[in-house]
Amino acid sequence: MSRKEMKQLGWDSCDIIIVTGDAYVDHPSFGMAVIGRMLEVQGFRVGIIAQPDWHSKDAFMELGKPNLYFGVTAGNMDSMINRYTAERRLRHDDAYTPNDEGGKRPDRAVAAYTQRCKEAYKGIPVIIGGIEASLRRIAHYDYWSDKVRQSVLFDAKADLLIYGNAERPLIEISHRIAQGDDIKTITDVRGSAFLTNSALPGWTGIDSRSVDKPGKIDPIYSPYQDLSEKCDTAKDESYVADEASDITKTAQVIQMTPHKGTPQEEREKRWEEKSKAWSTTYINLPTFEQVKENKMLYAHASRIFHQEVNPTSAKALMQKHGSRAIWLNPPATPLEESEMDGVFGLPYARVPHPSYGDAKIPAYDMIKTSINIMRGCFGGCTFCSITEHEGRIIQSRSQESIINEIEDIKLKVPGFTGVISDLGGPTANMYKLRCKSEKAEATCRKPSCVWPTICGHLDTDHTPTIELYRAARRVPGIKKVLIASGVRYDLAIKDPEYVKELATHHVGGYLKIAPEHTEEGPLNKMMKPGMGSYDKFKELFDHYSKLAGKKQYLIPYFISAHPGTTDMDMINLAMWLKENDFKLDQVQNFYPSPLANATTLYHTEIDSLRNVKRNSKSVSIPKGTIQRRLHKAILRYHDPDNWPIIREALIKMGLDKTLIGSKATCLVPKETRAEVMNRNAKKGKAPLKGKVAPKNQGKVVNNKRTPKAKFGSKPATNGKQGLTRFSTNQFQK
Repeated sequence: MSRKEMKQLGWDSCDIIIVTGDAYVDHPSFGMAVIGRMLEVQGFRVGIIAQPDWHSKDAFMELGKPNLYFGVTAGNMDSMINRYTAERRLRHDDAYTPNDEGGKRPDRAVAAYTQRCKEAYKGIPVIIGGIEASLRRIAHYDYWSDKVRQSVLFDAKADLLIYGNAERPLIEISHRIAQGDDIKTITDVRGSAFLTNSALPGWTGIDSRSVDKPGKIDPIYSPYQDLSEKCDTAKDESYVADEASDITKTAQVIQMTPHKGTPQEEREKRWEEKSKAWSTTYINLPTFEQVKENKMLYAHASRIFHQEVNPTSAKALMQKHGSRAIWLNPPATPLEESEMDGVFGLPYARVPHPSYGDAKIPAYDMIKTSINIMRGCFGGCTFCSITEHEGRIIQSRSQESIINEIEDIKLKVPGFTGVISDLGGPTANMYKLRCKSEKAEATCRKPSCVWPTICGHLDTDHTPTIELYRAARRVPGIKKVLIASGVRYDLAIKDPEYVKELATHHVGGYLKIAPEHTEEGPLNKMMKPGMGSYDKFKELFDHYSKLAGKKQYLIPYFISAHPGTTDMDMINLAMWLKENDFKLDQVQNFYPSPLANATTLYHTEIDSLRNVKRNSKSVSIPKGTIQRRLHKAILRYHDPDNWPIIREALIKMGLDKTLIGSKATCLVPKETRAEVMNRNAKKGKAPLKGKVAPKNQGKVVNNKRTPKAKFGSKPATNGKQGLTRFSTNQFQK
């Protein structure tokens, strides 16, 4: 991180310099640490410039000129999500910065950092990557400017973009540059994107409309036609036909050879040997200019983009931006178990860089004793960006590798108390789960393996996870192993033994899960399971907690203002919360992150989860500050500050007589005289005459609700009973 450290290492220069928007924490949960350590063991000298002052090029010259290239990332979060709330308000804190200090990274950090690198040393290649670059690799809707923006490659003017987890493509690219290849000629690396004037030689292009043509497409081979009768999707012929219609007519079905070894050996075949039919076919997406102006074409392009995520069968994508085009190679092949072990077995110090001294980095404090056991997610939740970044193929580590990391934590983490805070990843319970059919896995285009029902090809056996938990508990010096990652409860109920293991040994009183909503409309637009799965999981969880002699509780998470949600949906959710005695402290308003399916719904108001047609159904979208705040307020129905806006909405909906009052079936109480006075004062009206209710009437004070005063009663004043009156001047003061 400094010239002094370079001198101590005997370096006169760095081969590769990584510029990041996060503080440098040498821990495998931080992307720049993984990339730096990985390149180090490949023989490269790596420098890291963390959170540089982007107002000039000086900070970018601190380590000198790199011999090969600059690698630029915004950090573990998109810089806009990191800096702004869902209401587009500026945050004043940053969990990835020493002392939680805000303002240490610029807006659209990838573009800002790249431009400074180009200024610092002209002619040095710049490769961009990380979550921000991944989610902005093609034309995308940008929530903060409320418009469709071009690919980040055009904004940043970088030489190459790597999307997803970067280990495999970055190693290949680094060695090729080191061998003398011009970065402009490196166009064949999976998981990379670059600018071009025309399609690559030898490739055949097809129009995106042939892949997802509006209207009916003759169905071709579906990998789901050989499902057992137990699979719900097999019984629903219309569902299978609809999914089959998503597959391009020009694609040929991969013919898989019979097994010649054990199933595990077959799974570990190189992915390149499995993908043949479409290796030189690319899809022409609608141009940037078209998707910018036409929401129908934006929704169509989004569908094509999300269909081409299978590493085995995905095609390259090309999207023109004016006279040039962005070219996306197919996703990088997932890491095998031994490769995952290698990545997480690198010699991480597991602490922040010493230059930060005693400063606290909140993100590090949160994960310093947690362990990432896998990557990827096949859930496909529309509001989540994991699939777009990490993919839906689960990449798991071996049990031995994970146990070794526990031993490493014991040795390296200062003040370790014997508690592992998490064994998880994007989800807690997808470890070593995958498709049981190679034929289906090789050609599948489904956005989710668990929605609308769990696919019959999906392995739901949690035995490897259970065995991992038991092995972790047996490590000497380990007092407790907690599970803090969200549990996918629709999968968990398929294996009650897992729920038993979880409730008996790995919950610290509370377990977070994410139903996200209770109503069918928003749940379908989220691609989340119905509440029946939640009820079944709660029944199992409560049962096994009781058997273990523990009082443990589920903490459900919900999203407000998600596409597909109506005001009535939110009212029904709030009534469910009240009936179940949930009072939410934190509520997440839907945040439209770039490229997410739900963001497409938000922007276009078109149901892009089905074939996009001229007569496609519109989607109810809570937009605008007033409606988004209302939905958030409804989820916190118990907060008196939210009662006025909720009452106003209930009156407009004609529900005031049934949901406003003192009955248990009501959502909020009637307006008190004190509230009327406050409201009139804000409007400049004269205060009410007569006796008024006490200031705190009906509100929670010292964890107790004050009694509601009857009309005409005398509230206490300074410890004495008396009539409280306010003159106009007193009230205004």
